Amino acid sequence: MADPSDLFDLTGRVACVTGASAGLGQRAATVLASAGAKVVGVARREEALEAWAKATGSHAAIVTADLSDRDAIEGTTADIAAPFGAPDILVHAAGINTRETADDVTPAGWDVTMNLNLAAPFFLSQAFAPAMKAKGWGRIVNFASLQTTRAFPAGISYGTSKAGIGQLTRAMAEAWSKDGITANAIGPGFFPTELTGPVFADPERAARNAANTCVGRNGTLSDIDGPLLFLCSDASAYVTGQVLMVDGGYTAK
Repeated sequence: MADPSDLFDLTGRVACVTGASAGLGQRAATVLASAGAKVVGVARREEALEAWAKATGSHAAIVTADLSDRDAIEGTTADIAAPFGAPDILVHAAGINTRETADDVTPAGWDVTMNLNLAAPFFLSQAFAPAMKAKGWGRIVNFASLQTTRAFPAGISYGTSKAGIGQLTRAMAEAWSKDGITANAIGPGFFPTELTGPVFADPERAARNAANTCVGRNGTLSDIDGPLLFLCSDASAYVTGQVLMVDGGYTAK
């Protein structure tokens, strides 16, 4: 029997993580590099990416790009493949929440939300799927949300995009898993990130969210490490088309 720890070893793999300039995206990029992968971090903020790459070392490279610009995705895929070759692992953590109420949603807010949260994960995955098929191995991890299944105030655009991620994940699995590419999603609960800044800025609201979990607390960045590594490695070879909620049991209550 092989050493079980080998199931989580990513030595020799190439990963691409979007949204790597901060929050859960940056945490994901760091975890994958720590497990042996060469990681390309993608985000808009070059300075933050450079700081992450410097701290991570030779296993890290960066691409500065605005993934909400659909016309730029083709060029971005070439930039992603340039440092280490086409990625074996794609983690789609980039996202935006405009927090517009239903009455105040604008076409511009709607479009940027759908382009970044939903279209970019698909079109980047579509671009790199042929290389994964050729190797017979690939891992796609989308980022879902509590709003994949729940409606929150001022979340109609964001929630719609994240509901779409649930179906996109299942459809990707149906399309590509026969070729050795698994597609799954992580659904974070309330973690302290830039995206959830308004939530944690209100101590009473943060406390209510913690009380609504089964474990009695909100998430910390380290809570994402194990689930992410599982879905990006050989450990999850027979798991595909799933949304794994990493929310302390928030959606179980």
